[in-house]
Amino acid sequence: MGRRRDKKSNKKKCVIGPLNAEKRNEKAFKVRYKAAKFQREAPLLDHLCNGDECLFPNKIGNFSKGLPHNSLGEVDINSYNIFIKALDSSKVNDFNSIPMGGVVKLANPQGAYVFDLIGSDCHKMSIAVPPTFSSSWAAGEMVEIYWQSLTRDVPFQEYDTNPLTIAAASEISGLSDFRGPKVHGAVTTETLFRGDTPGDLVGPYISQFLWMDIPFGARTITQQYRTTPAGSDHMTSYEEWLNIQNGALPGAPIFDPEPRYIRNGRDLAEYVHLDFTFQAPLSACLILQGFGKGAIQQSNPYLNSATEGGFVTFGAAHILDVVTKVARVSLEAAWFQKFLVHRRIRPEEFGGRVHNHLIGKARYPIHTELLDSQVVSKVFNQFGSYLLPMAYPEGCPTHPAYPAGHACIVGAGVTVLKAFFNETFVIPNPVTVTSDGLSLIPYVGAHLTIGGELNKLASNIALGRDTAGVHWRSDGIEGLKLGEAVAIEILKDFSKTYNESFSGFSLTKFDGTTITIK
Repeated sequence: MGRRRDKKSNKKKCVIGPLNAEKRNEKAFKVRYKAAKFQREAPLLDHLCNGDECLFPNKIGNFSKGLPHNSLGEVDINSYNIFIKALDSSKVNDFNSIPMGGVVKLANPQGAYVFDLIGSDCHKMSIAVPPTFSSSWAAGEMVEIYWQSLTRDVPFQEYDTNPLTIAAASEISGLSDFRGPKVHGAVTTETLFRGDTPGDLVGPYISQFLWMDIPFGARTITQQYRTTPAGSDHMTSYEEWLNIQNGALPGAPIFDPEPRYIRNGRDLAEYVHLDFTFQAPLSACLILQGFGKGAIQQSNPYLNSATEGGFVTFGAAHILDVVTKVARVSLEAAWFQKFLVHRRIRPEEFGGRVHNHLIGKARYPIHTELLDSQVVSKVFNQFGSYLLPMAYPEGCPTHPAYPAGHACIVGAGVTVLKAFFNETFVIPNPVTVTSDGLSLIPYVGAHLTIGGELNKLASNIALGRDTAGVHWRSDGIEGLKLGEAVAIEILKDFSKTYNESFSGFSLTKFDGTTITIK
């Protein structure tokens, strides 16, 4: 363009480049317009729920925590109907009119209506229908969650020898519709409580990205975290359980004075209790940036450049921005599904149904595989109730179960990381943890790759919430897929914005298929 003199100020204009201001302005508009037009023309979807809300007039199959309940923990129908009216209208006054059972508030239901300027609209993202209340599928998931609560203090290193985890694998293997990973049709102590993505069954239970040191600017963060002592289980008395359902404040937690590397389910549950939204993907991103050139995705236009390096685009600033940006957008998609489509019951609420059914206070259509399970009897023998022992004093958050917000966030973040980094790169100097969680030792075994360990990280974060008792397996597994879909749509938008010669983002999805986003 060259320089021109501004007649009014008598100063030289110094902007150079292939486009003048008018042409640049028009091209910027066209980039945004084309992205918006592409999203608008995407097919509209029907959002199907599991039908429990219509099937049960007393709403026993739906989330209602924080609203007033009767002595059985069944929601006050008038309050529930006002809650539904507010969701249907989206009016602030209707939300302010919802009768609450205590002091605890609902977790941001109006977040379900938000719009965003990148990616697909959150109301156009689809997700599978979750299990119904009385199904064998739901029963299998609840059996697994009960076992996860009883095995929180078993070190992952001891799963092969501990009687509790051996019993858990055996009973879960016998369930008619359990959908977790298996080997030759059976759940083993090697597959127990793991995810089903490529890499999940290779190496230690915990991803390297939750153990390795994190480069954090001018310092290094050691991944030893605050945890809670063995046996710190909550909401096993009926009075405590009912008070929490009605929105009462919980008691104060007790913490282990020694920070530890994540070595068992309790440690993992506490990590996903207090983490900030994109903590795990951000930590993984910082670790990955220290692995060198070989860890960079082959499609990166600066990988072999003799004169340039990436930064604002295809470098650290770019990747850090996108991996954090997708977090809130994935939550938008989750909140739409949670509040406006499914309103799925939480496991702790379901545990109340199991308890009242088995002590004869109520009759609920709960599948016999759960009612007759070994684990339910073990819970009663240990705690004196059939309630689900919770890792957190407050139990689950006050928003519906399906899908898991943690899963959506980490699913989106991991998808971005796989788009920017080389999934086949073998992680150097892998580690595992001692049974006391006080130190890391070298891992010796099959090679661990970036792709596999990112998938494992996603499963750890998603299913770690199950270990706490606040989510179902399908909440996490389907949440990962929803987060992945959100990230892919955002990467589609961004792929149209670069000046570089770029062949597209290539990555392996959680289902094992590979895609290229151009």
